[in-house]
Amino acid sequence: ANRVTLRRKLSYNTATNQRRIVRTPGGELRYLYVKKAGSRVHCPETGQALNGIARSTGMELSRMSKTSKRVSRAYGGKLSMQAVRSRILRAFLNEENRIVKKMAAKK
Repeated sequence: ANRVTLRRKLSYNTATNQRRIVRTPGGELRYLYVKKAGSRVHCPETGQALNGIARSTGMELSRMSKTSKRVSRAYGGKLSMQAVRSRILRAFLNEENRIVKKMAAKK
């Protein structure tokens, strides 16, 4: 069991101080500090995790390209497909209802 020395001052096993042992090309064992995994983006209406959007932290999101942060659809990257579908359906039914009321008022 080879000993591995810490590369940073913090020695406690906290959430931000996670590390794993890797072997360098020079053959020595060294700690590699692991970043925290970012959370997935969720739909505010359905609560589903949005597909097609890379999980990342806020700072990583600001560095990412626009195409990796959204999907090519109306409300892509903001709402889930089910939420968009229900919005379109609701708007269509409201419009139909308005037309029917207008026709009934004419008679």
